[in-house]
Amino acid sequence: MGNGKEKIVLSVGGSLLVPDGGVSIDFLKQLNNFIRLELANDPNRQFFLVVGGGTIARKYRDAGRDVVGHELTADDLDWLGIHATKLNAHLVRTVFRDIAHPFVLKHYEIIRKVEEPVIVAAGWKPGWSTDFCATMICEDYNVKTILNLTNIPQVYTADPRKDPTATPIKDITWTDFRKLVGDKWDPGMNMPFDPIASKKAQELGLKVIIIKGENFENIKNALEGREFFGTTIEGE
Repeated sequence: MGNGKEKIVLSVGGSLLVPDGGVSIDFLKQLNNFIRLELANDPNRQFFLVVGGGTIARKYRDAGRDVVGHELTADDLDWLGIHATKLNAHLVRTVFRDIAHPFVLKHYEIIRKVEEPVIVAAGWKPGWSTDFCATMICEDYNVKTILNLTNIPQVYTADPRKDPTATPIKDITWTDFRKLVGDKWDPGMNMPFDPIASKKAQELGLKVIIIKGENFENIKNALEGREFFGTTIEGE
């Protein structure tokens, strides 16, 4: 669906918005200022903000496990995460209320007509993360690039917290990236871009940029096509 505007999809990691169980006011203020300044400089842009669940999702999952005394079903784990994304997304939409689409996108079989400068989206249903929702938005609204705002600066060859030999990656193909992340989705898994979303992104021919979410000057460089620090995933 096209309206002549330059559409930008930002997948906002929940760990940025809710890093430790409480909302990061500083990050939310920076995001608010950044988006509004970008729109002031170029009113022809349209930002889709896909919001993750963060530690709220993990705390609810942990609480459920602790009460019942055993692992929750995959569906229940996913639904707790999905509702956390909806709560976070509604907070973001509230911040942008004066310039945002009035509804949070959360059902991706329905393509809404959206004219507002900011559109906020949340999780949909069990089986995938908000990364996948971001790829669905790209398909529905004909967008070719996702900026995935995370709490890591780049993708690594392995988890650097566990493997001291892990090295950062600047550019990688989808085939090689999918070898790193595997093919299976698990609720609450912590990946730069989840396996199911990666498969969909490869099928759609998308470019995904993994970038540190708190560095808005660096994010602007990526948006403007200038040199930036992060990881670009594209190509077969």
